Amino acid sequence: LSSAASDVYKRQHWSGPTSTGSGNIRRERKQMETKKIGEIREEFKAAEETMLPSFIEKYRSDERAGVQKLIEQANGRLAKLEAERARIDRLWKYEREYGMYTRICGIDEVGRGPLAGPVVAGAVILPKDCDILYINDSKKLSAAKREELYDVIMEKAVAVGIGMVGPERIDEINILQATYEAMREAISKLGDAPDILLNDAVTIPGVAIRQGPIIKGDAKSISIGAASIVAKVTRDRLMVEYDKIMPGYGFAANKGYGSAEHIAALKKYGPTPIHRRSFIGNFVEV
Repeated sequence: LSSAASDVYKRQHWSGPTSTGSGNIRRERKQMETKKIGEIREEFKAAEETMLPSFIEKYRSDERAGVQKLIEQANGRLAKLEAERARIDRLWKYEREYGMYTRICGIDEVGRGPLAGPVVAGAVILPKDCDILYINDSKKLSAAKREELYDVIMEKAVAVGIGMVGPERIDEINILQATYEAMREAISKLGDAPDILLNDAVTIPGVAIRQGPIIKGDAKSISIGAASIVAKVTRDRLMVEYDKIMPGYGFAANKGYGSAEHIAALKKYGPTPIHRRSFIGNFVEV
């Protein structure tokens, strides 16, 4: 065959790789191998979790030690992601147990122990197909992670209610009764009433809805964990605002709890309107 005829024959009958195709593959591989490791590292840092498998596949054949280290880290991130999904699945235990109910509400409070500020309760109903990761007892999360999860919970929850009882009422009826009052208020703000309440350890008096108290529920139930995050972020933001109005007590940092700085300021300046008189008698005259 002439050269021209040979080219026509190949185009019509040859389905295997051509020299041009092989050249393209070699060029792509060469480009990948000449890509600076720093650039690949930035690509890895920017990769969302769903992009990690394609990142691993893309650079698996790059034999440079620095790239292989990144592949190892990507595999580590994937392993942690699978472990987190398994942990979250365990947090659905009680929600599955009460799966015959439609509106399952988790309830938790924050702020029973501080010397200043309100007690705040959160009530959250999550959709049954909720896919939020990293929900946990709010005390086990960093402030940044709580803020991030707060926004996601508020976006994806079926309903969220927040209840708040201030210092004067706490002094009047005691902190336990004030906590129950905050929880009842949170439930009332959900809109339609829930079918069942999952509570962190307590049974709330004065509520006709069925309740399921769970010891350490904020670390065992995804709904209670979500409620603990909502309550914690709500109260923390409020205490930051109080710090701007009443500086000197460190409210933005201590959130009203009895830190050394807070107690020293209390002795120096006296109580503010947000201090709980029934809590500060050991430090100042009230």
